Amino acid sequence: MKEFWSFIIKETKHITRDVRTMLILFGMPVVQMLLFGFAISTDVRNVRTVVVASQLDHQTQRIVEALDQSEYFNVTVWVHTPAEAERLIRNQKADMAVVFSPDFATKHGGVQLIIDGADPNMAQQYSNYASQIMGTQLMNVMRIEVPNSVSLKMLYNPQMKSSYNFVPGIMGMLLMLICAMMTSISIVREKERGTMEVLLVSPVRPLLIILSKAVPYLVLAFAVLLSILLMSRYVLNVPIAGSLWLILLVSAIYILLGLSLGLLISTIAKTQMVALLASAIMLLMPTSLLSGMMFPIESMPSVLQWVSALMPPRYFISAMRKLLIMGVDFRHIAQEVVILSAMTVVFLTAALLKFNKRLE
Repeated sequence: MKEFWSFIIKETKHITRDVRTMLILFGMPVVQMLLFGFAISTDVRNVRTVVVASQLDHQTQRIVEALDQSEYFNVTVWVHTPAEAERLIRNQKADMAVVFSPDFATKHGGVQLIIDGADPNMAQQYSNYASQIMGTQLMNVMRIEVPNSVSLKMLYNPQMKSSYNFVPGIMGMLLMLICAMMTSISIVREKERGTMEVLLVSPVRPLLIILSKAVPYLVLAFAVLLSILLMSRYVLNVPIAGSLWLILLVSAIYILLGLSLGLLISTIAKTQMVALLASAIMLLMPTSLLSGMMFPIESMPSVLQWVSALMPPRYFISAMRKLLIMGVDFRHIAQEVVILSAMTVVFLTAALLKFNKRLE
């Protein structure tokens, strides 16, 4: 064990001396959290709104003020005809128009929404938000019962912040990249430089040599995990509703899975470029697109849903959403934990068997 710890210290010194690697390991989580928390956001904010009204009465003004005073809409101009409003939208000077019928105040006429549908998802959100605000005003101010009105109550994320959805996804992507990509590259680097043979003739068994190279990345992965949790709580104001010990337990299983996958890639790849490309192709794009991080899995075609079922980040991200946002107990994440544990055993067994064959 003395030699084993010596190898761990040696690998740790190699990592800490590489300034670029340290910047990637600790800079990437900060940049990703800031980007997905503030820049890449699907939140509805400051929607440029045009109001079409032939006459300015008290009821119309109250509804428009409710829209303008909300954090979602910004009333920019009043026009007299829907054609003028459409022209502003086509010229990219407005995002939505609220058209009041001429007899709106006297005969309780209707309201039409004209929305820029270039982005269907955002257009649907504009419609939902505006309908909810105006529906509330019609019932409270004008005492009009909106036909087929539905009372809306948002659980777990009442403000509908997109950061609630992105934080678990960032955790799943970064931990997988750090554990799998960095581990595979560090081992392949030894092979490419011809120093792996020097390590293998040392008194330490080959398996312990490989584990000694993975242990520093295990510690770094937990450091990155804690930094993500701290930033999500105190920078993005995302609550940690569940048990912190359960979060660490599931994350530990996921980190071991990533390390096992990195070992498996290292046994297949012969150069750092091959390991890097294999990690990026297998992990980066599938994790962001097929894990449910950005797009709901239920909306995908059946073939892609089957492919998504093979992606480890899918189950980790699902478990983290339940723990961080919903605050559930272990019973509700047992399925994800079992699947992640089984994948860890499969990847680790395959990596060790493949590595042993290469040693022979």
